[in-house]
Amino acid sequence: MADNQDAVPEVPLALVSNQYYETKIAQMRNRPVPWEGYQRANLITSEQLDLIQRIDNKSPQVIKELADERGDTYANLYLQILDTLNRPDTIQHVLLLIEDFLTDHEENVQYFHHASGNKPTYPFGPLFKHLRVNDDIVPLQASKILTIFASSAPSPSMVDLSPYFNWIATQVQSEDLRIVDLAVQELESILRVREYRLPFWETPKAAESLIHVLRRTSPGPQMQYQVIFCIWLLTFDAQIASTINRQYDIIPLLIDIAKSALKEKVIRVVIASFRNLVEKQPESNLAAMLVAKLLPFTENLSTRKWSDTDIVEDIEYLKAELEENFHSLSTFEEYSSEVETGKLNWSPPHKSEVFWKENAQRLNEQDYRLLRILARLLSTSQSPLVLSVAAHDIGQYVKYSSKDAKKIVQEIGAKQRIMELMTHEDQDVRYQALSAVQKYMTNAWEF
Repeated sequence: MADNQDAVPEVPLALVSNQYYETKIAQMRNRPVPWEGYQRANLITSEQLDLIQRIDNKSPQVIKELADERGDTYANLYLQILDTLNRPDTIQHVLLLIEDFLTDHEENVQYFHHASGNKPTYPFGPLFKHLRVNDDIVPLQASKILTIFASSAPSPSMVDLSPYFNWIATQVQSEDLRIVDLAVQELESILRVREYRLPFWETPKAAESLIHVLRRTSPGPQMQYQVIFCIWLLTFDAQIASTINRQYDIIPLLIDIAKSALKEKVIRVVIASFRNLVEKQPESNLAAMLVAKLLPFTENLSTRKWSDTDIVEDIEYLKAELEENFHSLSTFEEYSSEVETGKLNWSPPHKSEVFWKENAQRLNEQDYRLLRILARLLSTSQSPLVLSVAAHDIGQYVKYSSKDAKKIVQEIGAKQRIMELMTHEDQDVRYQALSAVQKYMTNAWEF
């Protein structure tokens, strides 16, 4: 992964390998398909029945010959049936026919893309519809085929995958890790196409749900690797690289995973993700990496033996960049990055009166962004350490900032919360809250 151009390894289009899915498909294959009954019930036409009987349950060689002779005909046939029918058992079998049509012959996907000439919603529209079917297997079949269609689309920028990404976002929240595994594997394939990265990122709950998989109890090394591989792909996009840590605190999370990882490939993809973040958006990520103590971790990693030369190059690159920026990182940048992570501790800036004299006013920047983060931490954090530091910092802000500081802190909701913390069970939280209140009273007689 050292060659960090916007390219990733080639993989087969139908890459999903999932035991749960394969068991369901095997069970389906063992059930006879009443095509003649479907035709008598007017679910399919006699012409469609004839085409299906020519290809159903035939050898791969026969399927290949029919695809070569009448590929466009079969692609349109399958899409038309999907477009018009809603009966789950029929749809299951049609989707299975499509999967067999594409298995080991990825070039056959071109016939489905040709179908867009007949109907603009083809080939994606009929499959989007079946993502919503209340059935154990149909949505999984449809999603796998959609992954193949999207990965091979001639003009990815023209494809709107919103229904698919919304479905993926829901599946990665599933309590069933077999479903999560399938959805993440599909993402690994789809995010290799650069045009799909930002649309996925902008899908409500999509990135959040994906990253949350890593915060679950014991997701397992393979799942960790697959999810972080998706994150690595996302970080090729500069816009995503600029905000992913600020939104999801991904840097300390990935460091923690790498520190405890038993598999080299997990560490490798973490380090490759960090390299992307530095190369694409250094100003958004280097300070946060230094605050999260990535430099000593890379120094430790550089002493180990690695089977993959790529990881050695990535580690050395990161170490060099972090060392260079360590010396130029201002105290305020260090403080700002720490606040953004939400993991406050008694690092030197907090207790430095000189720091607050010089920088308290800077908490007003960007519409009081850092001050608002401190206020949010007071309301959301369960950590006595974080609560103590946040209360202390707001008190210092009031002491050293402008005369409007008291009013601002009241407007953002921090005043009431600090008063509540004066009765907190933790002694230091109570002390820091009381100290902050005293600074209010010193700087303004009413509180």
